[in-house]
Amino acid sequence: MIVGLGNPGHEYRDTRHNVGFKVVEELAQRHGVSSWNEKFGALEAKVRMVVDAAILAKPLSFMNLSGNAVQAFSAFYKIETPDILVIVDDVELPLGRLRARPGGGAGGHNGLKSVAQSLGSQQFPRLRVGVGRGNAGGNLSSFVLGRFDDEEREIISAAVSRAADASEVFVQQGIGPAMNIFNAAPKQDSAE
Repeated sequence: MIVGLGNPGHEYRDTRHNVGFKVVEELAQRHGVSSWNEKFGALEAKVRMVVDAAILAKPLSFMNLSGNAVQAFSAFYKIETPDILVIVDDVELPLGRLRARPGGGAGGHNGLKSVAQSLGSQQFPRLRVGVGRGNAGGNLSSFVLGRFDDEEREIISAAVSRAADASEVFVQQGIGPAMNIFNAAPKQDSAE
């Protein structure tokens, strides 16, 4: 199962905090999803990635309550915790960087806290997408609920595509290979 976290509603669309949604939407587009079903307080789509089936989910609750939907899917489909990849934004990572991990703390992210609390474990795979930190003295909440500027859009678009690639590797090979391939800094174009 691949879960992208974000906040519901048009006013939050395309904000930094909704990068998880963007990655899941990219996967849905790649795998021909034409419609989503509402289930367990989330939007759900089922896809086949090569030989493995996967569930894509976008919880419809706010970030700090998103664990309820993750837990409901896990229980209903009998998905083990190591088979759930949660995708979130991360202000501690530079814009566009990815970091996959098999588990660990929430690092201050309310969505990860909610998932850990609902699953009763912090040992679930997660993929963090760097959104940068903005002005060091600025309001962090306003920053993550803000939209990317023109200069950032190209970088985050490439990161969303790479995060979708990492998610496909996770489904087919597991979190270890996804970490090995995608945790390194993206290669810069030699023409720059």
